[in-house]
Amino acid sequence: MDWWLVFAIFLYFACAVLIIAEVFVPSGGLISICAFACLIGGMLIFFSHSAIAGWIGVGTAIVMIPSLLAFAYKIFPRTRFGKSVTLAPPERERGDAIADTSELKDLLGAVGVVLTPLRPVGACDFSGQRLECVAERGYVDKDEKVEVVRVQGTQLTVRVIEEGPREAGTQS
Repeated sequence: MDWWLVFAIFLYFACAVLIIAEVFVPSGGLISICAFACLIGGMLIFFSHSAIAGWIGVGTAIVMIPSLLAFAYKIFPRTRFGKSVTLAPPERERGDAIADTSELKDLLGAVGVVLTPLRPVGACDFSGQRLECVAERGYVDKDEKVEVVRVQGTQLTVRVIEEGPREAGTQS
């Protein structure tokens, strides 16, 4: 076996190690430049040996580089360094953002107060529980009293509760 081919294979392995190191070590791209230089050097050696060896080297590089990057990015969050530099997702309790459908069905007919203007979607307060609601029609101002008239999945539809009939002599 020609020693130059062994050296070209060594350069490919060095390229692989440098690509993985680039994921883990912040270098500003210097490690990537060295990996690229190893890759080009290996390809030149393969092509100087024969065209078939050169194309086999190109095919190997085409398969090797994306595979190594995918592997490195998959294991990166599991390493000690990866855990220290990536943010953990917030821990949320069940039902924190969207109420369960069975709980929402219990709110049918409930009376609440509009917290944010409904245009037609906004937030309403039902006994201390803040929920997203949809106005049955039109725009509903803040602090209006509303009643839940329909529950579809996780969507509450509300209607403004009209005040009682006004007496003839009073003005608004």
